Amino acid sequence: MITRCTRCLIPDTRPDTAFAGGVCSACLTHDAQKSIDWAARYSELVALLDSRRRPGAEFDCVVASSGGKDSIAQVLSLIDIGAHPLVVTATTCMLTPTGRYNIDVLKRYASTLEVTPNQQVRARLNCFGLEVVGDVSWPEHVAIFTTPMRVAVAMGIPLVFYGENPQAQYGGPLGTQDAKQMTRRWVSEFGGFLGLRPSDAVAAGVATARDMLEYAFPSDEALAHAGTEAHFLGQYLGPWDSRANAARAIKAGMHTIHPSPSVANWWGFENLDNAMTGLHDHMMYLKYGYGRACAQVSVDIRNGYLNRDAGLRIVTERDGILPENYAGVSLDSVLERLDVTREELKAIFNRFTNHSLFSLYGDSHAG
Repeated sequence: MITRCTRCLIPDTRPDTAFAGGVCSACLTHDAQKSIDWAARYSELVALLDSRRRPGAEFDCVVASSGGKDSIAQVLSLIDIGAHPLVVTATTCMLTPTGRYNIDVLKRYASTLEVTPNQQVRARLNCFGLEVVGDVSWPEHVAIFTTPMRVAVAMGIPLVFYGENPQAQYGGPLGTQDAKQMTRRWVSEFGGFLGLRPSDAVAAGVATARDMLEYAFPSDEALAHAGTEAHFLGQYLGPWDSRANAARAIKAGMHTIHPSPSVANWWGFENLDNAMTGLHDHMMYLKYGYGRACAQVSVDIRNGYLNRDAGLRIVTERDGILPENYAGVSLDSVLERLDVTREELKAIFNRFTNHSLFSLYGDSHAG
């Protein structure tokens, strides 16, 4: 049985999400942000950038990017302040045509660097993540938090900016939503590892130690030597609004997918870059009873774009559908990249399905 937040639609089955009086931590954080002095936070950001500028340096910060709405909005906002960002993209698992276009849009505004891993190794890691922790996007989520940091350390760039604090936007343990800085400890707890470490892939024979270097977070010694630290830009330029970011990015040239990248999504302006996202989101639904539509609709409810009843109708219609096509790429193409058959995929679904939420595999959208 799923119990949903009484304000939005996030269920109590979402990992690490606290509830108080029937209200999820994301809604509680949204309320608290109304009392934040955002002008003071902006001044704090300007002071942070000024304190880290190095005479003669080409770049004063890195923006961790996927080429999506938030990446573009962040780059434009930092340029407005007078920063000189280097945009670093950790190439996704299976880049879509829309994702390729939007990454190239960023080149109009800032210097960019794409770090693309060995794609045969990445495909093995995708399959490894799918089979071991039920997350086909495990290597992508790890690389998002490690690759930009490794580039910044190697180049001696003092600041790395990520978008929103995910615990503030989507919910998490109470207290974590206030973090401005993305520390090594934060990455260890929330950075997509899911209890699986790069060394586990080496031990399983999926990849070599050399292959996994780019999935390793820089050591504390390396960070200190380079003077590099990471911050959530959304904690300074807020309150964070995904639709406002999308509108600014679209005006800057970003392409969207109308009405959405798949039948299981609500927004047409998010998660457009990775063709494996539909499979990732379906696994999330099977494990926790909520999907991407629920997460996106809940954000819209908090920001006043939808009422809860209308949101519930959308979630009931879309959540948990396995997309046969995601952002223009077929599920069969994804399975071919993974070297996984339909029957093998169904067995993986069955193994990771939370059967306390689904009375029988195959009911509703569970298969």
